[in-house]
Amino acid sequence: MLISEELLKEYGAETEVFDSSYVIFSEGDKPKNYYQIVEGRIKLNNYNEEGKELIFAILEKGLSVCELLLFIDKTYPVNAITFEKCTVLKLPKAQFEKLLDDHPKISRDMNKFLSERLYYKYIMLDNNSSLRPSVRIKGALDYYKSYNENAKKFEYEIPLTRQQLASLTALRVETVIRTVKELEKENFLKIINRKIFV
Repeated sequence: MLISEELLKEYGAETEVFDSSYVIFSEGDKPKNYYQIVEGRIKLNNYNEEGKELIFAILEKGLSVCELLLFIDKTYPVNAITFEKCTVLKLPKAQFEKLLDDHPKISRDMNKFLSERLYYKYIMLDNNSSLRPSVRIKGALDYYKSYNENAKKFEYEIPLTRQQLASLTALRVETVIRTVKELEKENFLKIINRKIFV
């Protein structure tokens, strides 16, 4: 959990429950709230000029949603859409800023978290520029495993379908399926009950 639920509620956070496919915010909206996931998963996406979905991240329990935009005067470059029924803590921007002012350690932890995410985004961008599907997929899998660095080999279940992995890496689903099977033969990952473990 990035910030404890109790502390968020102390500063006025409200619990909201969203159904599957609910749009929490859209590309072009102005950031007004800090969101932290209590249960469920949320994807950050947008669509290219051909209408193809591009997924930038899939966020799970304990993570915040596009918090970095609360620090600058820009609109959201992505949509935030729930995958399933989600419970989210929502804290207005002014109260979020006060919380950080009142708790410098949390502010430092937030900076560390943002720095780590940015680092892995750079790595993922570099991998996605490769023409080799295996490099793109390994980069995406490593990015998701970075959320749980303490997991031993083959203990972390990747929270993505083959279609979502294709949307993250700008590959075709068929290419992802074939490459994942090749990576299993190379002992980079395991497939257990159709789920990918790294």
